[in-house]
Amino acid sequence: MDGDQKARIAASRKESQKSWRAATRAVRGGLKRSNFEETSEALFLTSGYVYPNAEEAEAAFAGTIDRLQYSRFGNPTVTMFEDRLAALEGAEACRATSTGMSAVFYALLSLLRAGDRVVAARQLFGSCHYIITELLPRFGIEHELVDGRDLDAWKKALSKPAKAVLFETPSNPTLDIVDIKAVTELAHAAGARVVLDNAFATPILQRPFEHGVDIVVHSATKYIDGQGRTLGGAILGPKKYILDELQPITRNTGPSLSPFNAWVMVKGLETLQLRVEKHCANAARVADELAAHPAVARVIYPGRKDHPQHALAMRQLSAPGGIVAFDLKAGKWAAFETLNRLRLVDISNNLGDAKSLITHPATTTHKRIGEVERAKLGIGDGLLRISVGLEDVEDIIEDLTQALAG
Repeated sequence: MDGDQKARIAASRKESQKSWRAATRAVRGGLKRSNFEETSEALFLTSGYVYPNAEEAEAAFAGTIDRLQYSRFGNPTVTMFEDRLAALEGAEACRATSTGMSAVFYALLSLLRAGDRVVAARQLFGSCHYIITELLPRFGIEHELVDGRDLDAWKKALSKPAKAVLFETPSNPTLDIVDIKAVTELAHAAGARVVLDNAFATPILQRPFEHGVDIVVHSATKYIDGQGRTLGGAILGPKKYILDELQPITRNTGPSLSPFNAWVMVKGLETLQLRVEKHCANAARVADELAAHPAVARVIYPGRKDHPQHALAMRQLSAPGGIVAFDLKAGKWAAFETLNRLRLVDISNNLGDAKSLITHPATTTHKRIGEVERAKLGIGDGLLRISVGLEDVEDIIEDLTQALAG
């Protein structure tokens, strides 16, 4: 087969991808085979690339030809991950980063300058809270935190000009829901672009771009990897934004995803839909069992009708997710006693793993935001967050039940 034939076949395949459904995109999106025509995606462990002559090297750095130069700029395996996730999320383009937190930071940094203003939901992961309230002010960037559930609070905050809006929905760890479409419209009217952290929902359960969101960020460390192996992040959005605003910063500062981690993430995307469906089914059972336990004061799960934003959650999410939060009536000592009695579920601040993981947010993920801010977020000393895994759900329930019996 000559080069022209290969090019025609590649173009035909690329065109057919436009009609693929989510499950197919998760398995085949962005697939690029080398000259060996391997079945599984290739892992290119290389820092650099060679040129046949000096003229091609000059042209590559001048930008007059499109070719790989250095793995900080681009790598075939990383590109496969970026293209596959973009296809799944419905984005024009994607840039992978070394971690989920670097994705959040660089997405904001690409939008903001000294003197700008960012508005964010108060319901943020602890490190995101630090970026907004501690780090960005060092660059002369003003911030305002609002209750993400309160549209009136958003309206008031966005009655003044802003350049960026950040929120996560469902939020970590209290699973609060932000009205994506309404807040995005308010943000655009104020001159801001919206950055949404979609790590909890994944592109399987929530489609932010369909609600008008400008930029989506992911901690690929969570459900996209799905087995607690590697760190990674991603920033997705319009191609012009990725190339003109984000790429110059990331290329020159280097928050690069390693090719090996990208390969793990590529393989993780293949099974993402199957895993997320099982996580959701198990979490729904766990939530109902916990709600019936006498030691539990409340269960927070978007799929339950007693969640205060259940209707909104079900409009935005195709399923309620794999995370459950619950408050114990007796507070911190009961929470710690429960954690220490677990025999199957592991104590860990990570989530999205095949294994069920549980943490005490007030003393781990949200410890550094302080007691006053935790109170505003509803993160009490008796709150536990469980990332429900893929084990037999009866075993998970039995372990939680015996732990709570103490």
